[in-house]
Amino acid sequence: MEQVRLLEAIIETAIDGIITIDNRGHIESLNPAALKLFGYTLEEVKGRNINMLMPEPDKSGHDGYLHRYQTTREKRIIGKGREVRGLRKNGSTFPFRLAVSEVQYDDRIIYTGFIHDLSKEKEAEERLREYAAELEELVEERTKSLRKTVRALSEAKEEVSLSLEKEKELNQMKSRFVSMASHEFRTPLSSVQLSSSLIEKYAQPFNNKNIIKHVGKIKNAVGNLTTILNDFLSLERLEAGIVEPAFISFDLVKLAEEVTEEMQMIAKQEQHIIYQHTGLESVTELDQNLIRNCMINLISNSIKYSGEHTFIEFNTEINEHECTIMVKDNGIGIPEADQKHLFQPFFRANNTGNIPGTGLGLNIVLRYATLMNGRLHFESVVNKETTFKLSFNR
Repeated sequence: MEQVRLLEAIIETAIDGIITIDNRGHIESLNPAALKLFGYTLEEVKGRNINMLMPEPDKSGHDGYLHRYQTTREKRIIGKGREVRGLRKNGSTFPFRLAVSEVQYDDRIIYTGFIHDLSKEKEAEERLREYAAELEELVEERTKSLRKTVRALSEAKEEVSLSLEKEKELNQMKSRFVSMASHEFRTPLSSVQLSSSLIEKYAQPFNNKNIIKHVGKIKNAVGNLTTILNDFLSLERLEAGIVEPAFISFDLVKLAEEVTEEMQMIAKQEQHIIYQHTGLESVTELDQNLIRNCMINLISNSIKYSGEHTFIEFNTEINEHECTIMVKDNGIGIPEADQKHLFQPFFRANNTGNIPGTGLGLNIVLRYATLMNGRLHFESVVNKETTFKLSFNR
């Protein structure tokens, strides 16, 4: 009797719904969770056909399904179950995962259905699809619209952090967003950037200032969008604690030359990136992807905060003691009062004005450098020059 009472208590307090029917499909019992899901009392459903809880076409086809099941006598438990829809008393429907088991009880066969409500999961998936659609439009609207979405994501994060369940849901959404954004946005952004460069090249014989002006706007917008996207992808991975440096030997000079060529494509008019390597060695052992990200972030900042017709110095050096990466520009500089806050996430110096940015790049560079046991040092004079230097012991 004690075991019976325990079993009844478990069924009565179960979070998921539990329904039992006889071999004719008539309802014998529903636990409180199932009654709440469908909006009925036990008296309203007991003895009636289970198809009253199903929308069409499942309602009409259920008796045939049950007959085929009994005819084939497939003795099995449907473990993971299948996704179906339920019909509430008020006429609304909802998705749930149904697992059915066949039970021999008192010389007769009953069927037990276990119901797990999928409404919240479907809502989360729908919200994710809505974000994806918004992001596609944001590519066309460029930086302005993307900022709006970023704010929406930040607001969503604050809302879901009110409870552990909502925090878990947000993490799932963010992971899906990171995966989607990584695959779906990089390729079209690269295509837009390449096409704008080709337009600029083919338009040179016409010497049309309007073409040059608008192509420059396209390149700047795509560059800003790419930087923002990369910053948020990097921050998400860092916050999730999934960034583990993979130390491998690679050619630092070759990597730096590739980054120089790539960043030159998004530089401003007559803005030149001058790369130089010091030392006889070119191979070092660090995480190549993290180093590449650091280079791109530092050079992107120099491009943004320096004017046209300027030079950006990009230097690497490998000696017997350390490996260093240095980026120097002659841009707007960093006010002394802001320098102590420079590496805080989302912080931007008060002289940046309308120059787009997330305030995440330097925070990401510092955290990547720390993961590789490196150091990040900078010096800056307002309206004169700024130098950032990464150092790694060998």
